[in-house]
Amino acid sequence: MRKEDLVHTLELQLAAVKAERQAAQSDPALLAARTALKQYQSARLARTHADLLADPDSGPAAQFFLRELYGSADPSQRDADLGRIIPTMRRVLPPHALQTITQAIVLDALSERLDTAMARALGPKFDDAAYASAYRTVTLRAERESQLTLIKALGDSLCELVKVPFLTATLGIMRGPARLAGLGDLQRFLETGFTTFKRMRRAGDFVLIIVERERRVLENLYAERPRPFELG
Repeated sequence: MRKEDLVHTLELQLAAVKAERQAAQSDPALLAARTALKQYQSARLARTHADLLADPDSGPAAQFFLRELYGSADPSQRDADLGRIIPTMRRVLPPHALQTITQAIVLDALSERLDTAMARALGPKFDDAAYASAYRTVTLRAERESQLTLIKALGDSLCELVKVPFLTATLGIMRGPARLAGLGDLQRFLETGFTTFKRMRRAGDFVLIIVERERRVLENLYAERPRPFELG
């Protein structure tokens, strides 16, 4: 995909993410429900992938996924930073790096929309059974399949990105200007995602394991199995 097309997609998806988060910020009940949902999902993912978190090879990358992509902290400042620095990234980053960032935001936009729908249905207090029911009835299976496809695509892109020559140096060059421009959160996000994958010996296996397990959870939820998160 051309850089122009990536930038266009990135801008559209950032706007979608911003709209979802602003709607929640203006509705205290929805904000509380979304926060509870994200905490629940983060804790569930930590249980499902406890071995990956404990493994010295995959642990930092697993923590990155949980904290940055599924955490309950508000990433609005990071997204605002990203919107400000898009023209610079278009100039200095290779197409594959820009594509990876765009994929992350596309995934974020879909996840935010699904989380909002679930939060509206569940409220701030719910149990596993209520979560499973809302998962089946509030969101579409096709949307959940797309979410997994995007996770796989993002993971694969990160695996390829670490092979791009001189990208480590490029990110290092950006560090000082980013901090001076007040873009430290974004710079940390980019560098952490890149370095955690670069240091893994089995990054491809890490991605496959996560996607395979999450697909089994999806199948369990739609099959209405009594303990959908227990994978054996």
